[in-house]
Order: sequence, then C-alpha cells, then structure tokens
Amino acid sequence: MQPRNMSMSGVVDLAAVKAAQEAKAKAEQTRAETARQGGAGAVSPADLVIDVDEAGFEHDVLQRSAEVPVVIDFWAEWCQPCKQLSPVLERLAVEYNGRFLLAKIDVDANQMLMQQFGIQGIPAVFAVVAGQALPLFQGAAGEQQIRQTLDQLIQVAEERFGLTGLTVDPDAEPGGAATAVAAPVPAGPYDALLEAAVQALDAGDLGGAIRAYQNVLSDDPGNTEAKLGLAQAELLQRVQDADPQQVRKEAAEKPRDVQAQITAADLDLVGGHVEDAFGRLIETVQRTAGDDRDAVRRRLLELFEVVGADDPRVVGARRALARALF
Repeated sequence: MQPRNMSMSGVVDLAAVKAAQEAKAKAEQTRAETARQGGAGAVSPADLVIDVDEAGFEHDVLQRSAEVPVVIDFWAEWCQPCKQLSPVLERLAVEYNGRFLLAKIDVDANQMLMQQFGIQGIPAVFAVVAGQALPLFQGAAGEQQIRQTLDQLIQVAEERFGLTGLTVDPDAEPGGAATAVAAPVPAGPYDALLEAAVQALDAGDLGGAIRAYQNVLSDDPGNTEAKLGLAQAELLQRVQDADPQQVRKEAAEKPRDVQAQITAADLDLVGGHVEDAFGRLIETVQRTAGDDRDAVRRRLLELFEVVGADDPRVVGARRALARALF
C-alpha cells in the first residue's frame, strides 16, 4: 500500500501555475477594457477566418487570443495537403460560431513567423490562448479528429482562462469591431479554502482536500490553483491503495491492457517519473482504438493538467500525442 502522505514534489512546475494565473488575469483585464470601450459587439461569420501577416500578428493573434482561442493554419499555395485541410478548418470556424478564430498564415510570405513557431513542414496547425502558443497537429487530419482537437482546445480555453468566445451576428457587416462575451468575474478570494485544501493534502486527508478544491471550483470553475490541486489530490487518491509491484508486473505482462497501463502511468507520475508516465500512455494510444484509445487519451490529458500546460515535458508529450492520434 502506498503511504497516505505521498508527495508530488518534482512533478508540478509552480512557475507554470503562476504563468497560467497571470495569463487568465490578463485575459480578464482585456475583456473588461474592451467592454468599457464599446460594450458587447458582434462579428460577421466572415470575420471568423482572417489572413494574418507578420505586421498584424500581435494585434490579430496575440491580442485577440485574450478574447477567443486563435487557431493558426500555416499554409502555402504550392502545398496540396493544405488545400485539403484549409477548407475544412474554414468551414468549422463558421460552424463553431465564434468559439474560436481561424488565422491563416502564408509561410512563403511570413518566414519569420514560420521560424518563430518552429514549423518544419506544412500544413501545421497551432493555437494561441491568452498569449500562450501550443501545437495542435501537423499534416492533413480527418474531420472527426480535428473536431476532437478543437473541442479540447475550447474546453481548456474556457476552464483555464474563462474565454467563452465571440458573439456572431449573421446580419453584422464584415470587418466590424468584435468583443468577447463577457465572462463573470470570480467571486473570490479563496485563500482560506485553498490553504485548507493544501493542509489537508499535506496531512494525507485526500478526501478533505478534494472537497475543499471542489468548493472553490463550484464558485469559480476557472480557478487555476484549485484545478491543479484537485487533479493532484484525485491522482493520489487513485493510487493510494495500489500495490506498486503488482501494478508494474501487470503492466509489463499485459501491454494491451488499458487499465493496467493507466494505473501504472498514475504511479509513474506520483513517483516523479513524468516522461515515463507520458510515454507509457502515448504508446498505449498507438496500439489501441475506439473507446479504449479515448480512455487513455483522457487520462493523459488529466496528467497534463497535474504537471502544468507550460511544462516542457507536457509540450513535448502533446506533440507526440498529436502524432499518435493523427
């Protein structure tokens, strides 16, 4: 049996948590400033797909990413796969009705941006959320897979940064000013509840820590510290009664047993073996399909939350997951 005071030391990058909190606060400040300047506006469906160059990147992508997730389609006229992917992305941008903004960047005309994002081949699709860039996928993907990726992106943008998207009016004139749908201001502060949760976690009272974090999230669903703390506490609760030797034995003997690999990955992460945990689940994604694959993918995304979106190990694992899925 694992000791009840298991530690997450070495797993979580607290700098990433602070960065996420600052990005969320900046996004909220931008939305509030936009509302003061003109109130809630609406965009035309035609404004959901924009062409972006280096001169307009800061305004059209970075600043707008404080209002709405910006999906970037890196393409070129000579790229045949781009001609298959781009129309799908453009159609989905309209269909999703303001939940994300599609920015198209011609790599031939914008070499500096291509280099800054480290683009090695096209088509390549990235997202920028509250000023933070993350890779989505490379190459022409199927529509179902694209939808799954977009749904995950939108969920993260809303839960972590409170980005609820743009208001779309079919009758609006193209090129009009846009503002985001105003997000409610968190009630807070939650210092006492969060401190109680940390104390419970340190004391091994995982149930108490989970309840305390859930109390914060019930009032402020986007609270980054509470989301991270809850993910840690739930992870520790999942493995507290596990026999590490037996878990690893089963995982080694049954490489196609999804639950065995998921449990072993949880233990890997608790033990500080972050890359081992990620690698185990990515390999399992590669050799599974259907509901089994989706279960492994969901657990991997949960472990990403525990470690922190900005951690280099998460960034690398997201790329590997995208390759495994697409």
